[in-house]
Amino acid sequence: MAVPSAPWALCPSTTDPDTAAEWLSWTAVGMEGICFKRLEDPYRPSTRGWRKYKVRETQEAIVGAITGSLAAPRSLLLGRLDARGHLQYTGRTTTLARPASTLLSGLLVPAAAGHLWTGWTFSAGWGTREALTVTLVQPEVVVEVAADVARDSAGRFRHPARLHRIRPDMTPADMPLFTAD
Repeated sequence: MAVPSAPWALCPSTTDPDTAAEWLSWTAVGMEGICFKRLEDPYRPSTRGWRKYKVRETQEAIVGAITGSLAAPRSLLLGRLDARGHLQYTGRTTTLARPASTLLSGLLVPAAAGHLWTGWTFSAGWGTREALTVTLVQPEVVVEVAADVARDSAGRFRHPARLHRIRPDMTPADMPLFTAD
């Protein structure tokens, strides 16, 4: 069998829960989570027999756009300011629960001229060319999201984040700056 080259690596296996728990602390080196299966189950291509436990973290993000309408936002497109003060896209949320959508509808304001995302196209999903229909909003609302630690090479979430709560106690200036690292 050929040994994979970077960024891929062969992963060890264990039946010891303490060892697996230790591996979950390795997010700084790219560990996204662990896969697990029953010992007697073989690998079966194109079958969902294995499960994955993803490491998640919560962090704040700025709402820069939405899907749906201002009266009933469906999902949020998120960003963070970089060192130049530009709003960098970091990802989007899963579909919002109705109570959160209702609460956000009273906080979101249509974008003024000169929004940094004017003219941008956002993909509807990983590996698709379908574009989302979005409404740009003033980047003033801060939310806390739960996201798994997987990021792409540009520092964006690889998977949709889950809205945890709205942060009316924070402004975009209170947040750490965006970095792709």
